[in-house]
Amino acid sequence: MKTEPHNTAAHGHLVIIGGCEDRQHDKAILSRFVELSGGAHARIVVITAASAKADEMWQVYDKAFADIGVRQCQHLHLQSRQDANDEQHIAAITEADGIFMTGGDQKRLLALIGGTALDAEMHTALKLRGACIGGTSAGASAMSGHMLAQGRAELQPEKGAVSLGAGLGFLHKVVIDQHFSERQRLARLLSVVAANPYLQGIGIDEDTALVVERGVGIEVLGEGAVTIVDGRHMATNIAEINDHMTPELIDVRLHLLPSGSKYRLPDDAHTPERALPPPLLEFLENVTKRNPIS
Repeated sequence: MKTEPHNTAAHGHLVIIGGCEDRQHDKAILSRFVELSGGAHARIVVITAASAKADEMWQVYDKAFADIGVRQCQHLHLQSRQDANDEQHIAAITEADGIFMTGGDQKRLLALIGGTALDAEMHTALKLRGACIGGTSAGASAMSGHMLAQGRAELQPEKGAVSLGAGLGFLHKVVIDQHFSERQRLARLLSVVAANPYLQGIGIDEDTALVVERGVGIEVLGEGAVTIVDGRHMATNIAEINDHMTPELIDVRLHLLPSGSKYRLPDDAHTPERALPPPLLEFLENVTKRNPIS
């Protein structure tokens, strides 16, 4: 018999994690995900579709969430697109207060769930029920409409070094990279922005999360920082150079938001503690936009 979902935040949250979040000690990021999902009584669903070792991945998160105090945690073991259209699996998402996507390979994740009924139900959960959707590593990269599918992490930006694919589309006009500082991926993100200046690049360090509350604001949690690369005003010669060459990138803007950074959009009830610079205000308006169900 279907039970009513727990009350969750009206706006819905995304918890976008750069990978290697703490799962054994204070579990600060996972605890925040649980809190935003409704607390220990929340119904949590873990999607391991990105991983080739789904059972092992599930055991890790089952223990971590149990240690936090979660009483209802379910594994969705999706091995085919048919699984992602299965009525029982869709029902699990319908009942979920928190949906968590593990790491692995984001291409594998999208191949299994992209465009399926489960994908659509996740959008409904976020945008109509205010559920919390979390993703780490590959699960983080898959959050945006444009997904970093593959690419080299060289010392310099390089034309043609990175390819994009379709993501799940919880965020738009951005591309997300993870393990950012630890794997020295600034050049990779610059390569994306150089070729796609309409996208803002978001690089998230390990054990670090960008939390997005739709229509409200953002915060950064964990041990590292979030790097934002904005090339919308840049001048570049990337259209004139050959593949594998380094482009000129002039007037690229970079924002660094360390752990503890917290910004919300100004409204009649709340004003920011300090004035938002216009580029950061534009970023907030973009990533917190309440996009229609897609």
